Amino acid sequence: MTRPPLRVLSTDDLAGIEIAPAEVVDVVERAYLALAAGTSANPRKLTVSPADGHSVSYAMLGRDGSRELVAIKTSYKHGLHAGRDEQHYYTTLQVYDDRTGLPVALMDCGRIGSLRTPAVTALLARECAPAHARTALLVGTGTQGQRALPFLLVTLPKLDRLLLSGTHPDGIAAVRAELRRHHPDRDVELVTDAHAAAADADVVIAAAGGSTPVAIEAADTKPGALTVLLGHGLAPSTLHRADRVIATSAAQMAVTGTDMVDADGNLREVHAELPDVLAGRAPGRTAPDQRIFAYNSGLVITDIALGHRFAELAAQRGLGQLVTLWT
Repeated sequence: MTRPPLRVLSTDDLAGIEIAPAEVVDVVERAYLALAAGTSANPRKLTVSPADGHSVSYAMLGRDGSRELVAIKTSYKHGLHAGRDEQHYYTTLQVYDDRTGLPVALMDCGRIGSLRTPAVTALLARECAPAHARTALLVGTGTQGQRALPFLLVTLPKLDRLLLSGTHPDGIAAVRAELRRHHPDRDVELVTDAHAAAADADVVIAAAGGSTPVAIEAADTKPGALTVLLGHGLAPSTLHRADRVIATSAAQMAVTGTDMVDADGNLREVHAELPDVLAGRAPGRTAPDQRIFAYNSGLVITDIALGHRFAELAAQRGLGQLVTLWT
């Protein structure tokens, strides 16, 4: 029996593939709808970490029923107590075609995650932001911060003020460059006081790294505001004093959201999960003045769907290496 080769896609292979934010949002939304329809499976992620917390590892298995794909994603970060330049981070995605039984690709999942996450934030904003939303505040200028605004404008195109809280000059420049790449006529307003800026924001996206000094409190936000957590930059009060809590997955929030527990070590209940909201089985917002907290932890089914799309585009371009792994 002839064993199939495996297409291995590197960081550079994937970096050369252009894909518009609107297409990414569409791919991610369809993955969520398949999960809501019951055709996909997204088991709870596994995690391990040493006692001193210097590293953390995750493994996530999933099946995309709409595309009939099976995949596993791994994630490993080392040096959590060190500075950003001293940390090591590796993430991979391996995809199999469940119709043919053949492998599709093994790829670096860094870019997949960096695009999937802001697409999820954009969907949360579309479903949960106040109807009159005109101002958004972004906290953080790392990888997720740099991608956030072009995606947000896909689902909230009427935003006319984009505020940015950040301290790294290179990161600030990257946020501006990425925004102008997709929207040449747009720019951000740099703010020095994130707490004061939050009082004006209809949507607050917390995408900062763990070392950020910013921790926006519930009292800093205005009635009707949506706060979205995908990194750091929000205090636990934004969760515990919210009128409504939405999560991509309540189970994953319980695993990765422990830095948002209250004084008794508890998290708030989740009122609805994003797949159900997108499918129309649960509302995102039920009143104009609700303060809504949304937790964006990502689901592997969205990585599978987007990774498969990248694998298709890579194969069309002849990118990657074909490796005879199985003999």
